[in-house]
Amino acid sequence: MAQAISVRLDGEALRALSELEATGMTRSEAIRAAVVEAASRLHDKQALAAEVAALEADDDDRAEMLAVAELMESLRAQG
Repeated sequence: MAQAISVRLDGEALRALSELEATGMTRSEAIRAAVVEAASRLHDKQALAAEVAALEADDDDRAEMLAVAELMESLRAQG
């Protein structure tokens, strides 16, 4: 069920909205898409942070990363 809301936009937000509308979106479509995209990016950041934390907690993975870094450094020193 759709719900109407009211929002006050500053100059920067109005310019961004105009850019989205220039693609052929209606004002409502542009605002809905922007809200959904912002939430998606937030979720993606949280998922990425969780993945990084899991990798950092994995001792085997950390050892492999260090080994690769040492190999890369030795190759760079040879060049």
